[in-house]
Amino acid sequence: MSAASGHRTVLLREAVDALSVKPSGTYVDGTFGRGGHSRAILERLGPDGRLLALDRDPQAILAAREIGDPRLLVAHRPFAELAEAVRDAGLQAVDGVLLDIGVSSPQIDDAGRGFSFRFDAPLDMRMDTTQGETAAAFLARAEIKEITEVIRNYGEERFAFQIAKKIVAARSERCIATTGELAALVREAVRTREPGQDPATRTFQALRIHVNQELEQLALVLPQAVDVLRDGGRLVVISFHSLEDRIVKRFMREQASPDTLPKNLPLRSVDLPPPRLRVVGKPVKAGSDEVSDNPRARSAVMRVAEKCSLQGAA
Repeated sequence: MSAASGHRTVLLREAVDALSVKPSGTYVDGTFGRGGHSRAILERLGPDGRLLALDRDPQAILAAREIGDPRLLVAHRPFAELAEAVRDAGLQAVDGVLLDIGVSSPQIDDAGRGFSFRFDAPLDMRMDTTQGETAAAFLARAEIKEITEVIRNYGEERFAFQIAKKIVAARSERCIATTGELAALVREAVRTREPGQDPATRTFQALRIHVNQELEQLALVLPQAVDVLRDGGRLVVISFHSLEDRIVKRFMREQASPDTLPKNLPLRSVDLPPPRLRVVGKPVKAGSDEVSDNPRARSAVMRVAEKCSLQGAA
């Protein structure tokens, strides 16, 4: 749990253990949030250790700077700019990269951010409130086809077209400016839903992913993380959605088995590209005690990989 806000950090011990923190090592927390993982890493670092914390949320950056630890470097930027952030911090390479993907609890629980239909608030949904298009602006200008594709692809919502049609019809009469207005429209369009789930859940998730380009950002950061890692360095990724986990799983597998050439080609094994990563262990999920204490941990999946030594591979 974050000391700063009561925010419950998911898989805290497991993630920091997986990084295998060296006291004099250099690490990157690509998603500072409210600093649960970063504080735990700092506790294991010695005086010569360094931690670079990134986040695109201005509120998260304020929380990071309040720590006041000289070993902590803070950068207000998305993790898709990881390699550039490492260079700008004057670091040559790092011993570990941690990514805790998705929206954070403080973002959801802050009514003014517009992430949740539990509050009637401006329909924003941007993680970086200093730039980019809000969810309200997207819904005001997008065509029905684009809205349908976003809700279907990112929310896996089978009523995506009906929802998009309802939104387009409603905006011809008034601007859809608040979370309450959007949630009401979705509930009108979705007549059936899984027990215990609000009909608006999938649509809100889809719009959040789209507004913040979350899957695109994830696809961009993963190869950068491998590039900045030293040989033997660890990449630890926690995801909360099947779409995210699929990207991470595929990337790690491809980097661990880079031979994608057709079978039966007359090539020797030494002619094949060496693996860049070694997958470490099996996927880790939150235990029953953590899920009981923090239901948001239920969907968390952690995957770990280690950068291979090219010399060793040769």
